[in-house]
Amino acid sequence: MSALTGCASEQKPPAQPESTSAQASGNKPAEQGLRLYIFACGDIDILDVSIFHPGTGQGEKKRLGASCYLVVHPKGSLAWDTGLPDELAKSPAGKKDDFAVERMPKTLASQYKEIGVDPASVGFLGISHMHSDHNGNANLFPRATLLMQKEEYEAAFGADPSKFGFDPSNYPTLKSNPVKKLEGDLDVFGDGSVVVKRAVGHTPGHQTLFVKLPKTGNILLSGDLVHFTENWQKRGVPVFNFNKEQSVKAMNDTAKFLEANHATLWIQHDYEQNQTLRHAPAFYE
Repeated sequence: MSALTGCASEQKPPAQPESTSAQASGNKPAEQGLRLYIFACGDIDILDVSIFHPGTGQGEKKRLGASCYLVVHPKGSLAWDTGLPDELAKSPAGKKDDFAVERMPKTLASQYKEIGVDPASVGFLGISHMHSDHNGNANLFPRATLLMQKEEYEAAFGADPSKFGFDPSNYPTLKSNPVKKLEGDLDVFGDGSVVVKRAVGHTPGHQTLFVKLPKTGNILLSGDLVHFTENWQKRGVPVFNFNKEQSVKAMNDTAKFLEANHATLWIQHDYEQNQTLRHAPAFYE
C-alpha cells in the first residue's frame, strides 16, 4: 500500500530526505528547519479485522502498526502520539487479549535517544485520542503542554473514562502536564506549518495533525481517523467508534481538505504503508 490523497487514489511515497539524521549534519534538531521524525511504536496483530470494517474480513487476521512522530520546528517541538507502553518491550511475546496481540519490539525512549532528543525537553504533546496504543508513553513528556480537544480531555479525566474505551492507569501522570484545551483547529507555531485539526467521531475529541514540509510536501497524520487503506477507501467505521455519523463526516471532510491542500495522508496504523516510509533516525523535511 502507498500514501493516499484525499480522493483515495494512490501516490508514490514522498521523496526521501537528503539527510538521514540530526547527527549527520552535526547540529541538534532544534537548530534545524522544520522536520518530521517517524518512530515505530508497536505492532498490533488484530484477531478479527471485521471489527474495523464491518461486513468484510470476518475472522481474518491483520497486522497493524503503531506510529509516533516528532515535529521539530524553529520555534519548538511537538510530539504526536506516544504509542504502546515501552514496558511491553520486556515481553517479546507481547500482550494478548480477545481483540489483539500487542508487541513493542523497540522502546520509544531508545528511539528518542538515537536522535539525540530528550523527551522531557519537548514543548508540546499532541495525542490524537486517548486509546492506550496512542498514549502509552505520555510519561516521557512531563513538561510538554498537552494539546487536546476539550471533549477528549473531559472524557479521559472525567467520572467514567472506561465508557469511552480509555484506561487512566495507562496515563497516570498526564493530568499533571500543562494543557491547552482545544475547541477546533490550532496553528501550533503560528505560521500554518503545523496544525492540529479537529476530526471527531472515533472518540469524542479525536484530532489529526497537518504538517507542511518544505521539501517533502504537505502531510496529514491520521490518528485513528482510519486504520488502513481499504478502511479509508470504503469509509469503513469500526464497531467501537464513538459516533458513526461523525466518523464518516470526519473522513469526508478530511478527503476534501487533502485535495484542497495537495496533501498526502499517512495512516498511522497502516502497517504496509509505514514500511515504505523512513523511520528515525532518518527524517523528512
